[in-house]
Amino acid sequence: MDFLKLVALDEEDLAILSAHLQDAVTKVGDLAFEPGDKRFALAMNRFVWEKETKRRAFRPTPHERRRSILHFDRVQSVRTAGIDRSRPNDILSLLAVDFTMGAAPSGTVELIFSGNAAIQLDVECVEARLTDLGAAWETPARPDHDL
Repeated sequence: MDFLKLVALDEEDLAILSAHLQDAVTKVGDLAFEPGDKRFALAMNRFVWEKETKRRAFRPTPHERRRSILHFDRVQSVRTAGIDRSRPNDILSLLAVDFTMGAAPSGTVELIFSGNAAIQLDVECVEARLTDLGAAWETPARPDHDL
């Protein structure tokens, strides 16, 4: 079993991380900010996009999701929009992770979710990690988006 472990230290790395995280789902209650440690983390169920490129039309394999954790270090502050923290069971579907440079190397990481929800992290620099936590499970549905 291949567990994904990625580190992002710049904007290009975050773009790769974002591609692997598209359509990951999380609960509002799985978002955590530890100001003393300057760390923001979220646990999620990640769609395994990297396996989709290995699928063959003549012998389709099931789609997969994996439990993963994404965390950012050196986080100075967190802002949210469209997320009600009093509803911990609400589901958020991640669309993209973006970065806007401030006074280098600082800037703002934005986690963009469906339904006009977003989280902005003011960071000293980009320092993120994505780690799969366990075995994959089959899912019949493959995320699909209108362009």
